[in-house]
Amino acid sequence: FREMSFLNKRLKITLIDERTLNEDGKPTKEVFQALGGLQDFVKYINTGKETLNKPIYFEVENADGMVEIAMQWTTSYSTNSVLSFANNIHTIDGGTHLDGFKQGVTRTINDYARNKGILKDKDANLSGDDTREGLAAVISVKLRDPQFEGQTKQKLGNSEARGAVNSILSTQLEIFLEQNPSVAKITVEKSVMAIYSSSKTSNKS
Repeated sequence: FREMSFLNKRLKITLIDERTLNEDGKPTKEVFQALGGLQDFVKYINTGKETLNKPIYFEVENADGMVEIAMQWTTSYSTNSVLSFANNIHTIDGGTHLDGFKQGVTRTINDYARNKGILKDKDANLSGDDTREGLAAVISVKLRDPQFEGQTKQKLGNSEARGAVNSILSTQLEIFLEQNPSVAKITVEKSVMAIYSSSKTSNKS
C-alpha cells in the first residue's frame, strides 16, 4: 500500500484492521498517502542517509504514455537503490525503461564532467556504476500498450520506452546540473573519486 501511494501521488489508501483495537476500543487504522509521489519515495529510500540534493523530479507525458522519474544522491559510495515500475508493476528485472535511465545518467554526467573540465582529455569516461554512486532513484512509466517479458511481468520490453526515458532524463538532468552548479560539482567529483577508490582497491588485491 505504501508503494502504491508513492507511485500515485495524492492517492489515499486507508487500511482498517478489525482484528485489533486501539486504546479507544476502535479498529486500528493506517493511512497511506504520498502527496509528493516519487519524491517522497526516494526520501523514504534515503531515510537516515546524508543526501547531497533535494530530490530531482520530472514528469513528461506524450502519445505513448507518461514517464516519471525522481532521483537523489547521497554521500554513500554504493548505489542505494534504483527501482523501476511499469504501469504500477515493479519490474524487478528492469527492462527498456531502466536501460534508458542508466544510459541517460551515464552520458549526461560524462558530458557535464567534460564540459566543466572535471574530466580531462586524457581521462577515460566514467562508467555507469561510477555515475550512480550513492544514487537512489525511481523510474515509473505508464504505457498505453505495455509489453512484458515472461509470465511474471518482471521485465519491460517496449523498445520505445528506452529512447523516451533516455531523452527525457538526459534533458532534465542536464538542466538540473546547470542550474545547481554546487550540487553538480559535488556529485560529479564524487563519481570521479569512485574511479580512484576502485583503482586503489584493485591494486591492493
